[in-house]
Amino acid sequence: MLSFENAQLRRGKKILFDNANLRIHSGDRVGVVGRNGCGKSSLFKVFTGGLSTDSGEIHWPKNWRIALMAQELQSSDVCALDYVLAGDALRSQLLNDLADAEVKHDEKRIAAIHAELDNTEAWTAPTRAAKLLSGLGFEVLKHENKVASFSGGWRVRLNLARALMMPSDLLLLDEPTNHLDMDAIAWLENWLQAYQGSLLLVSHDRDFLDAATTKTLWFERKDLRLFNGNYESALLQKTEQLAQQQAEHEKQQAQIAHMQDFVRRFKAKASKAKQAQSRVKALERMQQVQAVRLESPFTFSLPSSEKMSDPLLVVNEAAIGYGDKALIENLNLTIRSGDRIGVLGVNGAGKSTLLKTLAAEIPMLTGKRNEGEHLKIGYFAQHQMEALDLNASPLTQLKRLTPAVTEQSIRTFLGSFDFQEEAVADSIHHFSGGEKARLALALIAWQKPNLLILDEPTNHLDMEVRDALLLAMQQFEGAVLLVSHDRYLLRHTVDDFWLVANGQVLNYDGDLADYQKHLSQINANDESTPSIKIDDKKAKRQQAAELRTQLAPLKKVVTLAEKSMAKIEPKLVAIEQRLADPSIYEQSNKDELKTLLKQQGELKEAMEEHEIEWMDAVEQLEQAEAAYS
Repeated sequence: MLSFENAQLRRGKKILFDNANLRIHSGDRVGVVGRNGCGKSSLFKVFTGGLSTDSGEIHWPKNWRIALMAQELQSSDVCALDYVLAGDALRSQLLNDLADAEVKHDEKRIAAIHAELDNTEAWTAPTRAAKLLSGLGFEVLKHENKVASFSGGWRVRLNLARALMMPSDLLLLDEPTNHLDMDAIAWLENWLQAYQGSLLLVSHDRDFLDAATTKTLWFERKDLRLFNGNYESALLQKTEQLAQQQAEHEKQQAQIAHMQDFVRRFKAKASKAKQAQSRVKALERMQQVQAVRLESPFTFSLPSSEKMSDPLLVVNEAAIGYGDKALIENLNLTIRSGDRIGVLGVNGAGKSTLLKTLAAEIPMLTGKRNEGEHLKIGYFAQHQMEALDLNASPLTQLKRLTPAVTEQSIRTFLGSFDFQEEAVADSIHHFSGGEKARLALALIAWQKPNLLILDEPTNHLDMEVRDALLLAMQQFEGAVLLVSHDRYLLRHTVDDFWLVANGQVLNYDGDLADYQKHLSQINANDESTPSIKIDDKKAKRQQAAELRTQLAPLKKVVTLAEKSMAKIEPKLVAIEQRLADPSIYEQSNKDELKTLLKQQGELKEAMEEHEIEWMDAVEQLEQAEAAYS
């Protein structure tokens, strides 16, 4: 069992969590969630000896074997398979001891080591390591390739395989899906579900957390809270608890107000003085229920260019790839304004190559490309952060794009992406991965594209920023082409799918659930080909675009009405709270009362007008959606 007893952890002057008391039982699979920088990775360092608690204690069995997924991997001449095998440190040590015993002809020691190797199933380790590599997307022919030959993302996969290879009682995984394709994620989910030890999993992937975990450890405002159930369940529990807390707070505040009013009215009366004094003492003893403090959700927008072409981009009879090697042939596609397309395909099929070609980052090998007159592409590459100028500030990088724009305009814009004060003008070399990803998105948004081409945009983004990106994409008025392993993002932003398979790009007449079934078949070594239906979906896409065009102004009315009502509501609440105070009706407050009543009437009238606007727009929205269903 893993236990926290009044535990406190600091990084410098910042308290990450305080007075933590909780129990995690052996075999629990725990999702660890919270904003970037809240302390999730620091908690892992406690288990590996890199940090210690500042007060209190964290206990776990001394004999526990702890496996940690490393975040960085230096270049090495060791082959991939051997690197993963080295994750089983006991096996490596036993093989070294065996070699030494054989040199010394120590038969007794040789026999003992062989027995230990048998007990630990060391002889099957190469097969298990190969399965790990294959499950995480490494082709069999690449198992013998040197670690140095792989890119950064593939080296992260090697670190994951190495951690899974290590026999462990506690497995620590920090963002393991950042560099995985959907097929590898599906495989990892199945692996973790069968894992027998305890798991602490840091992730911002909702679907992955829901599939892989049974409990949720939530970091929030120096507090650690453990919920039974996966992320979705924990979110529901958290919401219910906050609602209950707010209700208890409001009930208590009403009680306090009543007691205070009694004291104010009767403390001077001899007949009531005793009762008034007793209420004063009761108020002093009362342990107040704190009001729920809800932070404003982080949001940003992805404005599109004012001019829009239809179609935006047409490609005919194209072959794409590198050099003289075509990865995809006979490519014919059309992207129209309002399209929402998700690109599916197993690792290595050519998804990123397709996006690079459409973004004009690499030329087509053959074929014809026709761009709309007003085409303006915003491209987020899979390794977009590596293209940032680490020595330049966010302010400088936006200034380079539009030299004529004022510094204050840029500062205001960057503020909408949560870059404040010093961060705006500082070089970004010390930025976290999440901050660099936000800056990359800001650079795209600044240019107001009408075609968004996004290749794994959620890597390094925490849950809050992912939600902001989802909302921004939903409100974006141009076309979207998206590759992502984040199934939640795909489900909520995409209308149609393309499948990259067997050197072709085909319309996929299915949803993510269908594709997941296909991936499960692949992971179960089913050699069957994907269930693909090639349909002419032009009419469907046009209909979806027409619907979005028709709904856009109605949605805008709904949004504006909701914002207006949200502004009025707290004003009305404040007035009603003042009107509930008996003192307002005293003769000395006659003018204030008159003003309040006038303001209340005006606000109620305005609220009613906005409610009517809202209801009319919602009704029209429903009618329009029904007409296209």
